[in-house]
Amino acid sequence: MNPLTEKQIRASFLNASKREAAQATLPDLDTLDWERLDYLGWHDRKAPLSAYVVLELDGEPTGVLLRAAEARSSKRTKGVCAWCEDVVVADDVSLYVARRGGASGRNGNTIGTLICTEFVCSRNVRRTPTFTEAGNDPAMRELITDRRILGLRERAARFVAEVGSTR
Repeated sequence: MNPLTEKQIRASFLNASKREAAQATLPDLDTLDWERLDYLGWHDRKAPLSAYVVLELDGEPTGVLLRAAEARSSKRTKGVCAWCEDVVVADDVSLYVARRGGASGRNGNTIGTLICTEFVCSRNVRRTPTFTEAGNDPAMRELITDRRILGLRERAARFVAEVGSTR
């Protein structure tokens, strides 16, 4: 992922008002390993149920404002992240819901998916494949990792594009 500035991130949101984008608490952008990120995801420290995801869609930074389900109802649910689809790493997943962009979202239309609670999908897809997954073949391990990264990028981009679509 290309490094982003605060201004780029705040301008990227498909489904947030200018006020919501301006009030978002951003992560420390200087500490991120941008080369190992397929998307930038974080929780708002000031609003615990608010989260954000920014990724490159058609070469442009594109972000969505997410709302996490109430902690007592779904957080820390054992399941499989719809983005990284990692069945080996036992990270928690949460249901995140996003208002659709434009008039559709203002009318209350939303879309949801299960995502790693701490947005660690980029790390998960880069883990070394197990012996069961790839045997001892280094080329196969690299191929599997490359396929995981591509799959994560495709699934995350498809979700963000769907948020932006009007239905």
